[in-house]
Amino acid sequence: MATEFLMPKLGLTMEEGTITEWFADDGTSITAGEPLLRIETDKTETDVEAAGAGRLHRVGRVGETFACGDRIGWFLDDGEDAPDGSSRVPAAPAAPTAPQPSAAPAAAAAASPTTSVVVNAGRIVASPLTKRLAAERNIDLRTVRGTGPGDRIVAADLENLPAPSAAVVSPTPTPVRPAGTAVGNGTPATAAARSLADLLGIDLAQVPIDPVEQRITKDSVAHHVRGLIAASAQSPAETQPVPTMPRALQEPIRTIRMSGMRGTIAKRMHESLRQMAQLTLFMDADLDAAVADRARRKESGSAPSYTDYVIAAAARALGQHPLVNSQIIDDGVALLPTAHVGMAVALDDGLIVPVIRDTASLDLGSLSVESSRLAEAARGGSLALPDLEGGTFSVSTLGMFGVDGFTPVINPPNTAILGVGRLREDVVMDDGQVGVRTRLTLSLTWDHRAFDGAPAAAFCQTVAGLLGDPASLDSI
Repeated sequence: MATEFLMPKLGLTMEEGTITEWFADDGTSITAGEPLLRIETDKTETDVEAAGAGRLHRVGRVGETFACGDRIGWFLDDGEDAPDGSSRVPAAPAAPTAPQPSAAPAAAAAASPTTSVVVNAGRIVASPLTKRLAAERNIDLRTVRGTGPGDRIVAADLENLPAPSAAVVSPTPTPVRPAGTAVGNGTPATAAARSLADLLGIDLAQVPIDPVEQRITKDSVAHHVRGLIAASAQSPAETQPVPTMPRALQEPIRTIRMSGMRGTIAKRMHESLRQMAQLTLFMDADLDAAVADRARRKESGSAPSYTDYVIAAAARALGQHPLVNSQIIDDGVALLPTAHVGMAVALDDGLIVPVIRDTASLDLGSLSVESSRLAEAARGGSLALPDLEGGTFSVSTLGMFGVDGFTPVINPPNTAILGVGRLREDVVMDDGQVGVRTRLTLSLTWDHRAFDGAPAAAFCQTVAGLLGDPASLDSI
């Protein structure tokens, strides 16, 4: 019996995945649990195991994007064909009232090589894969007769179709679209966007392209629908045009597309600043005791980084200041019981934040081992999804670049992030005596909706105090 192989949902925030590599060819016998393909999400690449067993029939191709739950393949018994029409299927029985078209899709799809006949004047019922193939080949799905269940258009219906004519019959004139909107069947859109538009009966050609993702996303469709609803209550004069990005002031040397990791960072950071009331305070912390502790550890073997000291101090401070280990939900400010501290790791093409789980339960040495593992995996592109999810607070450092203080941007849905500056020597006056102390600057950005400046300052004071007592960072 044929078993569907669906795009898995590997995390709470995952909406779609892009196939980057198949590990097995069509027709290969597959066992359940065998690594079968690699997919890319908005966070990382990961290998996906076979959810069933049988002879593999691939539907999704490398480079294609599918929404979670979309079919990307089949597991078939020997001698069995895929039931979605993508391999040989029995011809449909003739109806008693009228002769059916032949099983050859080409004969059913067009009346002649130069004339396209509209056979679907209403809502187009087709799989996401079929719609993408039609867009790539410039095929008008209104002229294709579906042979799938309920006359659904499947991928096989597009095979052997004649080249589209220059003049395609259209039941209605093509409307003039405002600047900044997508036009035509070649509209770049995610699978989730196409599925939502299909469900709501929305013409994707009318939906503006997300300026960050450079394609239509599910959020683009939802925003477009909300705009239509709002516009219905306004007069035409009150309707505002869709905003577009300004043109480049000069001819660019090159253009870096804001897609993939860069697009995700841009979108999330912009949403973070737009949706939160973010403020930043700065506080110096004395590191003399930490410097001495690290030197002692280094003599006996490996030593934590100074960022490890800050992460350990922050994790223990979060237990004393639960407001900082929180997120805003519909019911209010949710205080979270366990601190999972994320650490920002810079990559060549962006930034990624792997998570040290249950951070306060680790002594300083164990924390250092885990942070090193995550940083190495991040730079090697081998992080698993669990390594990236569930962070309740983040630490970001720019000290290696000679930066003292900066304003880090909160990683949603957290309510705070701690920046770490460079280690420096300051001249200080202590009891009338001039001395030198090793210091760094802590930069705490917090969401003022969740808590105020006094709790934020108190949290920073606790972090600074713990850094002055490194032995406390080994207590569990």
